[in-house]
Amino acid sequence: MTAASPAPILQVENLQKYFPVQRGLLRRTVAQIQAVDGVSFTINPGETLCLVGESGCGKSTVGKLILRFIDPTGGRILLGGEDIAGLKPDQMRRHRRNAQMVFQDPYASLNPRLTAGTIIGEPLENFETLSASEREQRVAGVLEKVGLRGEAMRRYPFEFSGGQRQRLGIARALVVNPQLIIADEPVSALDVSVQAQVLNLLMDLQDEFKLAYLFVSHDLGVVEHIGHRVAVMYLGRIVELAPKEDLFEAALHPYSQALIDAAPLPDPRARRRRLLVEGDVPSPINPPSGCRFHTRCVFAIPRCMAEEPALRETVPGRFVACHLREPGDTAPLAIPAAKQSA
Repeated sequence: MTAASPAPILQVENLQKYFPVQRGLLRRTVAQIQAVDGVSFTINPGETLCLVGESGCGKSTVGKLILRFIDPTGGRILLGGEDIAGLKPDQMRRHRRNAQMVFQDPYASLNPRLTAGTIIGEPLENFETLSASEREQRVAGVLEKVGLRGEAMRRYPFEFSGGQRQRLGIARALVVNPQLIIADEPVSALDVSVQAQVLNLLMDLQDEFKLAYLFVSHDLGVVEHIGHRVAVMYLGRIVELAPKEDLFEAALHPYSQALIDAAPLPDPRARRRRLLVEGDVPSPINPPSGCRFHTRCVFAIPRCMAEEPALRETVPGRFVACHLREPGDTAPLAIPAAKQSA
């Protein structure tokens, strides 16, 4: 008899966010920017789901929607089993401690006028009733968890390095014992030598506290290091969702394949055949009919231009939105010779 799998920390179902385009003196809505259009996924306790894609694909907007920084146009966001998509601000308050965020810029996200101890302790004032000594003790403890000394609480953000400031941001998110942390490009502003330290810290904290991460990134090297599963977004939609090892070994969607091929190899002497993707990303105001990637896809067939592909499970745990994929497919599409680059 097998043990039941744990319930997901987060379930996102058909999430949508359209931003109105308004013009004229009366500010009439003339179009809609389809930033996120029908995104669905789950995250389990202790799991890292990486959300990747080109700039403007909607991955950061997904994170803001989950935290209700902005209101969704449609869909469901189940945090701990309860739908928070339509809750009012006062109803959201009791859920906010369960989902915290680590921001991209470790300096801009910290108030330069406050000490580190005040910055980290502020969430405790919002969610718990503690004495000053109890709050200071909790802050000192979480500082040690992220690799800083307790005495750092009396220093200001400008007195820390970039990597240390990001550790402060992680400590602020961690201090209220959340179930889910959304990390939006948390290492992109750091030196390469510091990135690995912060990533390893996040992984250690996840092991210790069984945290769930939604990790937003465009850096596939970072994703390969920290992720468990990867969701690839293109123009507001997920086109492939797979375990990390399967995706990097053999991407099933042409866009995923092109993203991985575009990543530089660490060995300058190494050569490989890469899939070339031509053209620019279409406008989210007027996305293409059918498959949104067909205008840049070298494998496109007439069906791709007319019919939108559904995100289907090809093998257990692997989902892809492509008309050229059938159940059981596990190998990447063969690249036409004219569309290869060494």
